[in-house]
Amino acid sequence: MEGKLVRLRAYEKSDLDAVMKWVNDEEVTQFLRDELFAYPVSSAQEERFIEHASMPSQTTRAFAIETLADRTYIGGVGLGDIEWILRSAEAGIVVGRKDYWGKGYGSDAMKVLMRLAFDRMNLHRLWLRVYDFNHRAIASYEKCGFQRWGVLRDGKFIRGRYHDTIVMGILESELRAIPGRGY
Repeated sequence: MEGKLVRLRAYEKSDLDAVMKWVNDEEVTQFLRDELFAYPVSSAQEERFIEHASMPSQTTRAFAIETLADRTYIGGVGLGDIEWILRSAEAGIVVGRKDYWGKGYGSDAMKVLMRLAFDRMNLHRLWLRVYDFNHRAIASYEKCGFQRWGVLRDGKFIRGRYHDTIVMGILESELRAIPGRGY
């Protein structure tokens, strides 16, 4: 699926080298969940992730993000904890290429993921977790229509201190009610 700047596509084995360029960069991974990136990631571990991501399960879907302009792999986006009866999923995204930060690629990828979730998968609710110090991501999610639903106090420990985890979400009807949303 395509947006204005990016396309979401399946992961390929050929993505491994590009992923390895950022997957152990603490400036990138500080924004990701600790249990996944608390320790250095080997190429063998990442290769297993790519194999797993390329075969969707009942509860997860993961996609590579590539630019439309030159087909450059810049990160990943996905849905986890998919609950088909509730029609709910947790969204996640990482733009690993720092030279693409702050240029709208992440927001565009999230909008494409939302279109996939609501229009193709018939989901009703998307939610996500973001750390209080990730101001760029919070602004991006709000731009996409996500609202703050709650706070998990001291939900992240990094660099010797705790940070709050903000829970944000959006219902399909809320997104469709925003005039000119045009996702």
